[in-house]
Amino acid sequence: MNLTLLSAAGVFSIAGALLSLVLYRRESVAKILSCCCGVASSVLALGFGLLSMFGPAQVFRMASPFEFADFSVSCNPLSGLLIAVIAVLAIAAWIYGFSYFDEYRGRGIGKIGFYMNLFVISMIFVVAVDNAFWFLVFFELMSLTSYFLVVFDRSEQAQRGGFVYFVMAHIGFLMIMIAFLIMANAAGGSFEFADLRAVSVAPAVASVVFMLAFLGFGIKAGMVPFHSWLPLAHPEAPSNVSALMSGGMVKIGIFGIVKVCFDLLGASGCQLWWGFIVVVFGAVSAVFGIAYAVAERDIKRTLAYCSVENIGIILIGVGTAIAATALDQPVIAALGLLAGLYHLLNHAMFKGALFLSAGSAIFRVHTRSLDAMGGLAHRMPWTAAVFLIASVAICAIPPLNGFASEWITYQSLLSISFDAAPLVKTVAVLAAASLAVSGALAIVCFVKAYGVAFTGAPRSDRARASREAPASMVVASVLLVVICIGLGVGAAWVAPAIQGIAASVLGTAVGASAVAVGSELVNPLSGTGVSLILIAALLALFVLLLAGLRSLARYRAGIGLRDDPWDCGYLPEAEMPAATTSFASAARMFFEALYRIRELASAQKEKVLCLYERFVGGIRKVEPFADRYVVDGVIKVVDRLSQVAQKVEGGDYRVYISYVVGALVFFLILTVVIG
Repeated sequence: MNLTLLSAAGVFSIAGALLSLVLYRRESVAKILSCCCGVASSVLALGFGLLSMFGPAQVFRMASPFEFADFSVSCNPLSGLLIAVIAVLAIAAWIYGFSYFDEYRGRGIGKIGFYMNLFVISMIFVVAVDNAFWFLVFFELMSLTSYFLVVFDRSEQAQRGGFVYFVMAHIGFLMIMIAFLIMANAAGGSFEFADLRAVSVAPAVASVVFMLAFLGFGIKAGMVPFHSWLPLAHPEAPSNVSALMSGGMVKIGIFGIVKVCFDLLGASGCQLWWGFIVVVFGAVSAVFGIAYAVAERDIKRTLAYCSVENIGIILIGVGTAIAATALDQPVIAALGLLAGLYHLLNHAMFKGALFLSAGSAIFRVHTRSLDAMGGLAHRMPWTAAVFLIASVAICAIPPLNGFASEWITYQSLLSISFDAAPLVKTVAVLAAASLAVSGALAIVCFVKAYGVAFTGAPRSDRARASREAPASMVVASVLLVVICIGLGVGAAWVAPAIQGIAASVLGTAVGASAVAVGSELVNPLSGTGVSLILIAALLALFVLLLAGLRSLARYRAGIGLRDDPWDCGYLPEAEMPAATTSFASAARMFFEALYRIRELASAQKEKVLCLYERFVGGIRKVEPFADRYVVDGVIKVVDRLSQVAQKVEGGDYRVYISYVVGALVFFLILTVVIG
């Protein structure tokens, strides 16, 4: 059943891709067919993911065209979770595309359908395959198809962002490939993950493999300092593709780190310093990512930098699990990995909702600049509500899902610091401090993003004339934000399921270390608990009470609702509404050193891009010579062969015989020379 669902998902994706190309000129038909096939494929993949999450682990092997690599597919809880995350995002992205792709009429909707279908199915198969060779094949297909989606607009910014992404992706690919080749060599030349995980290698070799995999997958995940491609590439892609890249593709980097460390190197054991490395990179990514997001004026670049921050939070949980495994503390390891995987799921949902709602605003206003929006909450109420709820979730404010996973992350850091060595305590405390700093800055960032884009007065004519996005775009974003609410309020039921996945990865039993008691999330070691359902109920009562008291006070005072803002008795002016710089100025002053580091790095990036420009310029100079001496030469050879064929067809077999004799003489001379 599992394999049938996955195969059917692949068939629908390939059919959608091919139909998009065949019907390239009939854009409406291509759009509908590609989206329908995409939705069908994603629903089937979601079924495969759910069955893998809650069913027994299985591996299916099939013959492939290559004798050295069977086509192996693994159904296990970890891969099932990732596939389910990607599938849910893809369903929302395809529904969104029914209306959103109209933005690209005349520019090749069929090409978007082709690349996007292949992009989604390649992500699913990267996670599903159980063979290093096929993993690399689908990993490369994922990178190439996403690259073509990034540069689809063909603007200068898109090409520059695509170039940086292409280079970084292939540097990471090279590191991952070397790590797999080292493990394959230790396994006697086998590329099967089953053989790789059964081999125990020396600690030094295991460390080399881990670092190569960590850096390679870390580049794909967008962790600092390898994040530069992310704010360049994500904003240039179509908005539903940005949701897939930020919510799904970068999580494959996390999946790869977890798989290599706990699965493929499981027989070799974890080392404590691996966990320290992962936690430190995560803490730095969390602080740097959100600090850069605060200073951004571009709504999609803001969200891209926030992805860097949340990847850092996920890495803190994963690093805690690695350190706890090395310290032989299985309960803390399960708690840390639960925190990482739970935040992986949560980030995919609220970041997908944020990118889709931001795309809806851009769809109407035709700009990514926050300062050119304003007042959209009155004109796009559904989009504004989705962006607001997702913003509350990403800021880890209860009772939404971001709070649930970050609370568990804090608990894992506190637990590992008890009765630990000074170095472990220091790393845990610094990581917790970075979480606190990033959480505070996230609130500043999204108060800025929502406040400037959706509240106040319109800042441009397009914002003033905007209206709600089409129904399919609203439905897609609402779907994801409803899941965010469910993952938060229902955390006491979601967390145990993910804890089971974490336990299966670590090879431990859940037992008495359950993280939920009734409707409460609990730390099984300290007994600390929190009920998000109770918090949600209390918040709802508090809001209703305040609204009632406010209405009562206005009624008694005879005060109606004001149409214009009140500014201490002064008349409102156009310059009064807060702009992005109002929020960024204080943060920029406080984090001046971080911004200076980015400016220095940007200077180096510009040098790389200058080399790219020279490379492209050189190709353009060489192109006429290539056309003259290569293409024209090939055409002449083809013409000559055509003339010979015509003579033979006309009955002049002398030409045929002369060529055959000449070929025989040539091979005879060659044989004599070689011999």
